[in-house]
Amino acid sequence: MGRLFWKILLGFWVTLVVVSAAVGFVVHWYAQDRLARATELAGGPRAETSLSAVAVTLQHAGTAATVTLLRQWQATHAAPVLVVDDNGRDLLHRPVPAAALAQARAQVDSGSSTFAARGVTAPDGGKYFLFIPAEFPPPRPFARPLGRPFAYALAFRLGVTLLASLLFSAGLTWYLTRPVRHLRAAARGLAEGALETRVMPRIGARRDEIADLGRDFDHMADRLQTLVGAQKRLLHDVSHELRSPLARLHVAVGLARQQPEKLPATLDRIERETERLDDLVGNVLALSRLEAGESRVTEQYVDVAELLETVIADARFEAEARHCRVALTTDGEFVVLGRDELLRRALENVVRNALKYTAANTTVEVGAGREPGEHRVRITVCDRGPGVSPSDLGTMFEPFFRAEDVRDRDGFGLGLAIAKRAIEAHGGDIHASNRAEGGLCVDITLPLAKTGA
Repeated sequence: MGRLFWKILLGFWVTLVVVSAAVGFVVHWYAQDRLARATELAGGPRAETSLSAVAVTLQHAGTAATVTLLRQWQATHAAPVLVVDDNGRDLLHRPVPAAALAQARAQVDSGSSTFAARGVTAPDGGKYFLFIPAEFPPPRPFARPLGRPFAYALAFRLGVTLLASLLFSAGLTWYLTRPVRHLRAAARGLAEGALETRVMPRIGARRDEIADLGRDFDHMADRLQTLVGAQKRLLHDVSHELRSPLARLHVAVGLARQQPEKLPATLDRIERETERLDDLVGNVLALSRLEAGESRVTEQYVDVAELLETVIADARFEAEARHCRVALTTDGEFVVLGRDELLRRALENVVRNALKYTAANTTVEVGAGREPGEHRVRITVCDRGPGVSPSDLGTMFEPFFRAEDVRDRDGFGLGLAIAKRAIEAHGGDIHASNRAEGGLCVDITLPLAKTGA
């Protein structure tokens, strides 16, 4: 059990004990108040009959028989006849109203003809005053009828009360702290590298704030496991991609040493491989920043149509070298809230990927328009290339993806992965599909800025 368990347990228990003591004090005070206000003596035929029966028993049979009679009456809730000695103590140790006792003594001493009080001498010579208060508290449970001393009965009641409050506090504390212990164990396991650790199967079907915390913890663990897995895969893929240019660099250095006459060609090869390494490192850093959330969207309004025109103008130079064309169709202005450079890079990667795989003497079609019924803009980039296998459509935006039939192409397979992360950073979505007439279409949707921006 942790310290929180004992803190909550003691807090609940002390609170229950204090409340119980306060309630007991109020009840006792109320009973004493009623007792203090009991100044009248009960009269009438019933009171007279009860007093006469107790008086005869006490006078002829003594105090023991009288105690037995009074206990029987007390068990049947009969009239509470008080039998008080000269010291003001009742035979059954019941509370004695002082004002009523004084009135009874006064009536007995004055020789009044009322039958509301009696004076009786027991066989052992003891003198007692018998009377019935007009108002008297109800008999206490566990008081003398069981034959136990009052102190034992009081201790028993207190023990039962304390035990019941302790069990209730312990159960409630265990219910509150049990999921906290599960959360602590899960956090420790997660910190030790067990990324598959989840806490909701242990918490169960609770429906409170602690369960919400458990669900948030599991969501965090899912996200952390995904990110760590992606980082491991990225590191593995980067190490694999680095081997080829590094191996070629090593071979080029060896050739330069063995064949000095081919030094210019060898230096050109070293320069190309160095540029490839630089591009790879730059793309990996860009992807890492996007996945880490460092490239957060700023409060900047970007015209998508204008941005597309800039991207297409740059892409047309590359299209001429590949003997193909790029056509742009836009329908109005589309303003989104985001980061200009990040969106430009994402759109440029998608357009350049289409140019890379489209067939010669074909046109890459780029269009932008508002999504019907939604406050979003849709951008499509369609080529006339070989398309992608249906099994690869869901993974082509992952880092270092290459289709089976285009592995000899240049590049590292990071362009579409960077585009996907950039679009998602703006609250958008990107997916690809094959065209029925041949080629691949990439659909991008972005949320538009609020009207009037």
